[in-house]
Amino acid sequence: MASEYPAGRSVRRRHPLRVAIGVSGDLLFTVGVLFALLLVHSLWWTNLTAARHADLSGERLRRSWSAPAAAPPTAAAPPDSPAPPPFDPGDAIGFLHVPALGSGYQVLIEVGADPDTLADGVAGAYTAPYRAAMPWEPQGNFALAAHRDGHGAKFHDLDRLKPGDPLVVETRDRWYVYRVDATLPETSKDDTGVIAPVPDGSPYGGPGRYITLTTCTPVYTSRYRMAVWGSLLREEPMDPVRTPPAELR
Repeated sequence: MASEYPAGRSVRRRHPLRVAIGVSGDLLFTVGVLFALLLVHSLWWTNLTAARHADLSGERLRRSWSAPAAAPPTAAAPPDSPAPPPFDPGDAIGFLHVPALGSGYQVLIEVGADPDTLADGVAGAYTAPYRAAMPWEPQGNFALAAHRDGHGAKFHDLDRLKPGDPLVVETRDRWYVYRVDATLPETSKDDTGVIAPVPDGSPYGGPGRYITLTTCTPVYTSRYRMAVWGSLLREEPMDPVRTPPAELR
């Protein structure tokens, strides 16, 4: 029977080790491509969808503010006035403005900051283990959390804040102007004391009107938490054209 190979040429078999190395290389390349696609989805696509969600929610909130208000909740209300209605998880409260992160920086604030249910593209006001005190309450800690990477990454640059930087909360009826007093670069994710009514580790020695911003650290991980603490400087009533306070001008 004639050979199927040309005369004078022998069949060279690939060494099993070379075959294994080749297959492994192909697998590693495939895994790398899949990982890159997953990374693009996590950090780019989720940011796009989160921004869209937050923009739509913010527009709905501002449209609701254009309707007549029955009784705006303010800290200056008489003691015998009815308390503002409680907010449910997912309800929008207002907007957080941080000039140090850009002149146009704002993030929608919603109730609910459970790490498993924190909405994309917003800052969530804690409901547990300590309920965040609303800005108009006479005392307490308005504690917020937001994603640092992907999902809107609204607190990605939180580590840029330093003592003295202003933080401004915009609600339907008032502006609340805070000043950053201290930062905590890193703590355990189980350290819930950083969002207590008088935050553990903060420079505050007693009750007051505080704000706390929290997120994950280092970037691209959720191993630890960082916190930024601020105290209320003043509040300003909202005029008809919603003129921002000096810190935003």
